[in-house]
Amino acid sequence: MKIIRTTQQKFTVSAAAVITNQEGQVLLLDHVLRPHSGWGLPGGFLNAAEQPEEAIRREIMEETGIELDELKMLRIRTRGRHVEMIFAAKAVGEPSVKSREILELGWFETDAMPEKMSEAQKKLILQTVGMER
Repeated sequence: MKIIRTTQQKFTVSAAAVITNQEGQVLLLDHVLRPHSGWGLPGGFLNAAEQPEEAIRREIMEETGIELDELKMLRIRTRGRHVEMIFAAKAVGEPSVKSREILELGWFETDAMPEKMSEAQKKLILQTVGMER
């Protein structure tokens, strides 16, 4: 076990969520640190020893002030040395910008998401919202 731990390269882990409201709109954040277009799914990095569900709830509360209901994991994917956990959830409360990392936020219809947003995230949202309907 020790040999494996010492020979493996480091990696990062994050959690993101497709969060919908009662109208079926998706919550997107315009994030300061995202290259190209800042718009995308809310989420962030896990802290040491933090469970994924705890991390996504913490990140959403810190960034928007809302709680999550019906939280479920959709998938886990790797991108290079990064592990990303994707959740789906329903919003409890009305979000507002609570973090300096967020420029603005908004509820979007799936056919009217920001133009320069990642195509991979748009596809993920469309797949997720389609599963819930």
